[in-house]
Amino acid sequence: MNIMDFNVKKLAADAGTFLSRAVQFTEEKLGQAEKTELDAHLENLLGKAECTKLWTEKIMKQTEVLLQPNPNARIEEFVYEKLDRKAPSRMNNPELLGQYMIDAGNEFGPGTAYGNALIKCGETQKRIGTADRELIQTSAINFLTPLRNFIEGDYKTITKERKLLQNKRLDLDAAKTRLKKAKVAEARAAQLNTSQPEENNIMIWAEEVTKSEQEVRITQSEFDRQAEITRLLLEGISSTHAHHLRCLNDFVEAQMTYYAQCYQYMLDLQKQLGSFPSTFLSNNNQSSSTPVQSVSAPSVLASASASLPSVSNSIVTSGISELKSSSGSRKARVLYDYDAANSSELSLLADEVITVYSIPGMDSDWLMGERGNQKGKVPITYLELLN
Repeated sequence: MNIMDFNVKKLAADAGTFLSRAVQFTEEKLGQAEKTELDAHLENLLGKAECTKLWTEKIMKQTEVLLQPNPNARIEEFVYEKLDRKAPSRMNNPELLGQYMIDAGNEFGPGTAYGNALIKCGETQKRIGTADRELIQTSAINFLTPLRNFIEGDYKTITKERKLLQNKRLDLDAAKTRLKKAKVAEARAAQLNTSQPEENNIMIWAEEVTKSEQEVRITQSEFDRQAEITRLLLEGISSTHAHHLRCLNDFVEAQMTYYAQCYQYMLDLQKQLGSFPSTFLSNNNQSSSTPVQSVSAPSVLASASASLPSVSNSIVTSGISELKSSSGSRKARVLYDYDAANSSELSLLADEVITVYSIPGMDSDWLMGERGNQKGKVPITYLELLN
């Protein structure tokens, strides 16, 4: 029974405190009660904490979007994180693209120019995918995790203590309101009973004033103590900024490493593909007014029989023009595979070296080619004349 009585009394006291706070808060909103203002330094610290929380959340969420653009993948990672389980490993976009390129290159034939280029590009894309994984992992540990710890840890503690401060302030202001009302009632009772003094009423209100003054002193002490606790926590925001600055430097370094790796991978790939004509690789994206880099080989495909667009003689290299004007022969390297359309043509394999020469009256887009005892017409844009 004693425990039950204690619980009932505590419940009643808590309910009374809650009601008192609610009344005080409502009267403040209606302008019917005075409100204790926090000092300017504390208000400034509170504003700084709110600003830090707001922008930390935005930066953290956008960094997650940057590192993982797929929203479904982000949700999956979040669920596994909450379940304290490791998410299943899957290929990222560069790795998947790289695998498709490698598979296509093997299907077309590693010995062909296009198949070989696809395989090289696929391997580079897979390296970029690996670098992407390392960037995500490093950024998550060194940048995202500290930001998340602040939001879910430090700021939650600040919010809790700030709420306690608000409650202590309401208790203080409610006690001040009761003291003010008690003093007004005491003065009114003294005025009403000047002709016929009633000591009991005066004593009752005097006791109420004394009780209210004591309550104000207690609530003021509790409010001051809670304000100091909150202030100390808020002053830690400066340390949080310094910590986040170090994390930001780590994030920038991780990005710098990632982009440097990607640049080096693409630079190596460009060197490997350097033998491919630049105009052939980009002629669909360049206008006639765009200057084309000079290359050592023809850069467009010719011959309708080869099912590729023909070009004017102005694009033919000077070496081929000289060959056509002379009766001599030259060695030439084959740039791409070519399947003969009929018996008058010669089939070609990429990277092989053949002998070529011109015959009077032959179409300007063709030369005669010889490989051992085999002879036939070959399209000039599939060749690179050798010195």
